[in-house]
Amino acid sequence: MIRLHILASGSGGNAAIVENGTTGEGVLIDCGICKRDFFARAEEAGFDLAGLRAVVVTHDHGDHTKGLGVVMRGLAKAGVVPTVRTSAAIFAASAPLRDAVASVDAPFAPFAAGDVLELVGLAVRPFRTSHDAAESYGFRFDELEGGESDSLGYVTDTGIMTEEARDALAGVRLLALESNHDARMLEAGPYPYAIKQRIASERGHLSNAQAAEVLGRLAHNDLRHVAAMHVSQENNTYRLPREVFEAVIAERGLATTVSVAFQNRLVTIE
Repeated sequence: MIRLHILASGSGGNAAIVENGTTGEGVLIDCGICKRDFFARAEEAGFDLAGLRAVVVTHDHGDHTKGLGVVMRGLAKAGVVPTVRTSAAIFAASAPLRDAVASVDAPFAPFAAGDVLELVGLAVRPFRTSHDAAESYGFRFDELEGGESDSLGYVTDTGIMTEEARDALAGVRLLALESNHDARMLEAGPYPYAIKQRIASERGHLSNAQAAEVLGRLAHNDLRHVAAMHVSQENNTYRLPREVFEAVIAERGLATTVSVAFQNRLVTIE
């Protein structure tokens, strides 16, 4: 079965490992955290980094890329050099990403929306999201082989949920879904007006209410676990996304477990 180890989630830095529970191999999604936290939380998760085979990058913003170089160099010292996958536009826009690849001579291969990447026994399908970056992507992970099929949807950093994204996330067993801000807290908060407008725009981040509407569309009888992602520490609380997600699940009468991903704490969903 697929496991998702969320090492960090929020504007301070993001990183998550998708583990194929059958093989113990994994794919890292983004790396915007320091080497110490990355290695410590991977160990806490019980994930052996010797099995890290690939890195996929959602977009070029620093909270998703700034830690990759030091982490890749730390992994290389242990004999682990994962392949890096992102779009050509993201790679061109991110100096930290290019430097990380060059510093350990890591293999790099670009992807585009609609591609199917075969990584660690999983089919990984990138889909476009709506964010103010060079490009931005979410991912769907499906088992390639085995008895009972399994699937994970991962989407953060999007101002709206497009039909393409909804289609890609349909029917997943595990769902990591952005629930970045409370609209009232954002409006009343300390951020400059221009930043508030950016966050609330169609190329910003999903609010709790938007995330709840998306979850209502995606929830189904076999959705076993949903995690609220990229929760703002300034314009949200960790309680509010949990409450709105739990309300959706209760209204649908489902047995889905709800979790919230933290900035400075490991959360695993499986």
